[in-house]
Amino acid sequence: MKVGLISDIHGNRVALEAVLADMPRVDELCCAGDVVGYNPWPGDCVDELRKRDVPTVLGNHDAAVAGETPFRFNGMARAGVEYARTQLTANQRAWLEGLPTERLECDGRVKLVHGHPDDPQRYSRYTYPEEFSAQLLDEEDVLVLGHTHVQGVERFAEGIVVNPGSVGQPRDGDPRAGYAVVDLAAMTVETDRVEYDVAAVQEAVREAELPERIGSRLGRGK
Repeated sequence: MKVGLISDIHGNRVALEAVLADMPRVDELCCAGDVVGYNPWPGDCVDELRKRDVPTVLGNHDAAVAGETPFRFNGMARAGVEYARTQLTANQRAWLEGLPTERLECDGRVKLVHGHPDDPQRYSRYTYPEEFSAQLLDEEDVLVLGHTHVQGVERFAEGIVVNPGSVGQPRDGDPRAGYAVVDLAAMTVETDRVEYDVAAVQEAVREAELPERIGSRLGRGK
């Protein structure tokens, strides 16, 4: 069984479309949170995941948009949250609000959380690839994390810890959209990147009157 993994789409429809077109055929597609925030197409990204019935967990930006949670966001992040609140329909916001903070998929073999499995909220604490350890794993074979926007994978005797990278706003120095594919039969993970039309997203950011840095950082992957 092959499972496609995505995370941190952040309202970037153009990047999401590129990832879905590039990803090889999988049996299941899962998302480790933050569907919305930052970029100009939160509703389109929510609708795409809903249409595909993608198992998704709640990210911190999702929680802020759905529940108007007062997180300590910087100005750029706050602008993206406030923009998403104005763009989403009641049904789209209800879908976000109903997302769990943790999911077990593929007969319990794959666990999804946004930030850290020991964080009570599951979507606040950052866990960078250099912090991946076997202690993060419980009964699952594969633990999928997001939140950092940094792609990484580590294999242990107990299982695999993977961050598929950010679809919509990479921060690991590679501006291409990130994703991963897990082969549960072979217990292997392939991480991948795909180019997309960054300039089109930057123009849409300007047209939406969102902070300029949301677009400019996309070209640097920072």
